[in-house]
Amino acid sequence: MNRKLMIFALMVLPLLSSAQQMTAVNEVIDCGQVVYKAPVTVAYDIRNTGDKPLAISKVLTSCGCTSVDYPRQAIASHGSAVVKVTYDAKQMGTFNKLVRIYSNGAAAPLELILKGKVVDEIIDFGGSYPFTLGMLQTDVNNIEFDDVNRGERPQAKIHIKNNTTQMAQPILMHLPNYLSADVSPSRIAPGRAGVATITLNSKLIRDYGLTQTSIFMGFVPGDKVNPDNELTVSAVLLPEFNEQATAVHMPQPKMQLSATKLDLGTFGRKKKLKGQIFIQNIGKSKLEIESVQMFTGGLEISLNKSKLEPGQTAKLKVTAIAEQLKKAKSKPRILMITNDPDLPKVIIDIHVN
Repeated sequence: MNRKLMIFALMVLPLLSSAQQMTAVNEVIDCGQVVYKAPVTVAYDIRNTGDKPLAISKVLTSCGCTSVDYPRQAIASHGSAVVKVTYDAKQMGTFNKLVRIYSNGAAAPLELILKGKVVDEIIDFGGSYPFTLGMLQTDVNNIEFDDVNRGERPQAKIHIKNNTTQMAQPILMHLPNYLSADVSPSRIAPGRAGVATITLNSKLIRDYGLTQTSIFMGFVPGDKVNPDNELTVSAVLLPEFNEQATAVHMPQPKMQLSATKLDLGTFGRKKKLKGQIFIQNIGKSKLEIESVQMFTGGLEISLNKSKLEPGQTAKLKVTAIAEQLKKAKSKPRILMITNDPDLPKVIIDIHVN
């Protein structure tokens, strides 16, 4: 019996590999803001990745407000075609429309999604775009998710301007599993603007404290990753505490700092500047400094003690390095995560000239 099944599978496999298959370069297109009662049309690039001609047999839409213009002639093997979808914006608010395209290549249809938001008037970003990421201008080149609790999904926005003479299809590359990105509109015409929304899934961050990564913004899909289109992303995940223990007034640690801002002065001709901060436990149980991290390069830190009994003091030494701080994209700061329920997170600002 197993031998017969194997022979059948070997006979069917070549047929499956040579079957027609229809794919879309972009199955989801975001139109961004669409003016009320002004129909919008987008074009989907369709590919026949099979070895035989492929013909579109039927097209179904999720509502009568959407019309589809598709090629009636067959698409050659490994050829391409354009399917145009028009949405007649007669209702205010967010829309998400589905188009199903059936062909002689597969029983299941190819599904295309058209989404956006219908507005009375298109509102452009009123701020500036001081940063250049590859061929695009943006309002930021660094994103920070601060004071995040486990389970939260905060978002950050990057405003994008296309000052080139070409159509842009911005794409965020090298995102870790805890970040997702959505760009609206999907295509930004020359001189126009858009918004990228970055969402953090805090459940997927492993460690408490500071997590940092670099992502990259491409002008179009397929762009290469390089330092010119790099964005840095930081997230501070706060530790969880035993609420029952704090509620019954059990002895708790309490941290006291000599300063939360450290002014190291002016570099001048100096290559390094040094300073220190004293940390004291004025509570009634052991204070644990669980992590000490830096938001940027250009700093060296040294903590002589991470566990302090009541009354004990620790010393945090800080060294700023001039050459490395020149490359920093954000202000030099130090993050401490502790078991003090009133100060689970402490940020120390470092000032240099």
